[in-house]
Amino acid sequence: MIQTADRLETVQEYYFSKKLREVRGLMAEGKPIINMGIGSPDLAPPEAVIKAIQNAVTDAGAHQYQSYQGLPELREAIAKFYSSKYGVKADPASEILPLMGSKEGIMHISMAFLNEGDEVLIPNPGYPTYTAVSKLVGAVPQYYDLVEDKGWFPNLEELEKEDLSKVKLMWVSYPHMPTGATATKMQFEKLIAFAQRNNILLINDNPYSFVLNDNPTSILSIDGAKEVALELNSLSKTFNMAGWRVGMVLGNEENLKSILKVKTNMDSGMFYGIQKGAIAALRSSQEWFDNLNKVYTTRRELMLQLVKKLGCTSDSTSVGMFVWAKLPYGVPSAEKFIDDILYDQDIFITPGTIFGSNGEGYIRFSLCVTEEKIQEALDRF
Repeated sequence: MIQTADRLETVQEYYFSKKLREVRGLMAEGKPIINMGIGSPDLAPPEAVIKAIQNAVTDAGAHQYQSYQGLPELREAIAKFYSSKYGVKADPASEILPLMGSKEGIMHISMAFLNEGDEVLIPNPGYPTYTAVSKLVGAVPQYYDLVEDKGWFPNLEELEKEDLSKVKLMWVSYPHMPTGATATKMQFEKLIAFAQRNNILLINDNPYSFVLNDNPTSILSIDGAKEVALELNSLSKTFNMAGWRVGMVLGNEENLKSILKVKTNMDSGMFYGIQKGAIAALRSSQEWFDNLNKVYTTRRELMLQLVKKLGCTSDSTSVGMFVWAKLPYGVPSAEKFIDDILYDQDIFITPGTIFGSNGEGYIRFSLCVTEEKIQEALDRF
């Protein structure tokens, strides 16, 4: 056996990769599993998106290598989308970089800016990939607490009392995953000021803006944000295009040039047809967003009934495509709680602990489940 790289000793296989193998095994045994664990949209993209990719495959040059920076038309569409939806002006030629999924962007950014031993501020709870990627590039994760009593927003005053001299990056994600908490303009301003004072590159991971959210916001809308901040975004949730792998990063020209150095050595451009589909998605009318949220509103109302039936509580004002629920008092383990439900009722729910120690005592339900399946889950109890 060839010895693996030492970096693999620092990370574990992604939770969902392992757990979904277990779930598939149960399904293969004939178990009627209802998967409420993962946020993979089950709805179709806009019809115009499907037509765009179908038409594009016969265009001249459609099957050749594409630009590392994406089609100019795609960058223009992203710029117009950010202007109309977030009030953010971005130069499509220099301040927008399309990505093959925002998850890949986390790696690109980390490789571009982190040296071995640099420290990274990571939310607890938060997306596990921030930790995994930081370790893979030899950086040191430093976790900052998010708690329900503080609205899942960091205590920046307390954080600033710590030694931040080695901190290079800070990950935030508002709307927050997994809790669905949002940040106000004032809170974004505090984050930007914190990053400026401490010479930290701040990255807001922002794929959930338009799901059950009446006030989509971007950290780049704050004055001075581009000096110290980047924003990742994605078409996966907003347009039901998770499998297409279309994301983007926005920020100032110098930071994007650094990311592009990494990206050009890791892929050979996004498929032309997918870019054409992405352009069509970004041009969607308000009717698309309204209809999408009607579906998710109905699903959330049903899911909250299930939350109540399990003796849990949840914040009905949270946004995004998940319901973050607090376990009944006295339940010792989120992972045991969800495993009992998996094996007793054939329902898979995500334990909050996979997002960090502050996720203990919580579980997460995905709204990427049909109304019929949610009702079936209710009936099983």
